[in-house]
This record gives sequence, C-alpha cells and structure tokens, in this order.
Amino acid sequence: MNFKKYIILFIILISGVVYAQPDLSKVEIKTIKLTPDIYILTGAGGNLGLSIGENGAFLIDDQYAPLTPKITQAISKLTDKPVRFLINTHWHMDHTGGNENFGKGDTIIVAHENVRLRMAKGQLMKAFNLDIPPAPNAALPVVTFPASLTFHWNDETIEVVHFPESHTDGDAAIFFKNANIIHTGDIFFNGIYPFIDAGSGGAFKGMLKSIDQILERTTPDTKIIPGHGPLASVSDLKEYKAMLSTVYDRISKLLDEGKSVEEIVALKPTADLDARWGKGFLKPDQWVKIVCSVIE
Repeated sequence: MNFKKYIILFIILISGVVYAQPDLSKVEIKTIKLTPDIYILTGAGGNLGLSIGENGAFLIDDQYAPLTPKITQAISKLTDKPVRFLINTHWHMDHTGGNENFGKGDTIIVAHENVRLRMAKGQLMKAFNLDIPPAPNAALPVVTFPASLTFHWNDETIEVVHFPESHTDGDAAIFFKNANIIHTGDIFFNGIYPFIDAGSGGAFKGMLKSIDQILERTTPDTKIIPGHGPLASVSDLKEYKAMLSTVYDRISKLLDEGKSVEEIVALKPTADLDARWGKGFLKPDQWVKIVCSVIE
C-alpha cells in the first residue's frame, strides 16, 4: 500500500506547521469493488466505505475538504443517486474534512455523540501539539447516537456500533450484516502502527477490547475495511491484535519497572516488529512514546 500522501499530511501535523497546506491536487480517488453494491474508495486520509442502491448512496468518512469534488465524481461513476447519509467513524480531520461540503447539501451526517462534541468544541491534539479550531455548523453531525444505530438501506442491514476508549472516545465500526463486511475506522490500521489519541479519550486497553469484540462478530469470510491500509481479512486483524498485545505487554513491563519514556525508547522494545509495522506515518520511536502515554 502507498501511504505517501497520508505520511505527508501527518508530517505537517507533527511538525506543527499549521500554515502549510498539503498538495492534494494530484491525489487520485481509487474505487475497489467488494460487492455489486459496496465499495472502498481510497485517496488521501482514511479509507471510505460506500453503499449504493435504490435508496441512495451511503458514505463512510470523507477525507479532506479539497477532495470532495473528486470523491463525488468517483461516486457519480457508480450511481446517479445522491449521498443521503454520511457516517463519521470518529472526529479526526482525515475522516471528517469534507463534512462541511457534504453538510451544505442534502447529506445527513451521522456520528457518535462524542464526535459532535469534540468537533463543536475544537481539540488540542497533544501528541502533535496541534490546536484544532471548532468545526463550522455545516460540518457537524446532525444525527448522533450513544451506543448503536441501525440503517435498513439499499437492501442491507447496516449497524453502526460505538466502541469506547479505542482510537478515540467516539469510534464507530460499521457492520454490513448481509454482505459480511465491516468498516472498522481507525480501530484497525492494516500493516502499520496505529495512532491512539489519548487526548481524545483513546486507550490501549480499550483498543484491544474493541478488536476482540469486532473479531467476535466475524466469520472466516468477513471482509474488513480498515481505517488505513489495504482491504483486510480476519487473519490480518488477528495479526494486528497479536502485534498490539505484544507491544502492550513489553512496554507495560518496562513502565512497571519504573523506566522513563526516554529509557524505554532507547531500549527499542519494538525492534523485531518494526520491519513489518514501522513503515507508516508513525516511526518506531514515536510509536513507542505514544504507547507509553496510553498505557494505564
């Protein structure tokens, strides 16, 4: 998978250069067909999920605002129906940046109640020292839910379920029950170390618990759309869970021994995992620092 565009965007965030704007002009929105009615769209930012049919388009996440015309163009090649619902898997900008564009039209934006609260208030992303201003009203979800919500749409039963204290405190996974497809949002980064946003209520133990709960709802044939990375299988999600469990055990032990974050980073506790997982936007030392901050 090519993470180049996503890496560039996060370099800007990590560096704190808030005045810089990533060049999205050359980003191509690619479409991957999973069933005759369900697709993945990729570009720059989180993976999009799309259901099409007689009721209208049902979209999961929307990447960055400048990409909205490209995203809508890609959708128009698949259906002449409008985007009726937009689900945000969490509040981060690479998943909600296009909200305002869609919200100014007839699209109904839906998310967990914590997503609306954080977007409306604005957030400080402590890990990157980045101050995110409050979102405009048109970008805010207009339908929120506390635990779960079910759509009966396009001959599909679509269940949206909140998984607390995971990547953030507002994460939702979307289950296409008839098609046996799951969109996990950023609970699952396929093939790279994930960002766990402690400043937004994320927690390592919660992430592990959420993955277990998602795995309980899979079968061997389940297709999984991760928040980032290529389309995944159940075995891919299990491999990811095993990696996270290993890292949790190792770093928890070092913290229990009283070692400082700097000492833990210097010990390279993920060295044997870095070749497989350390090629994303979070480099190994940075990942270890974040893990130290999200382990209770």
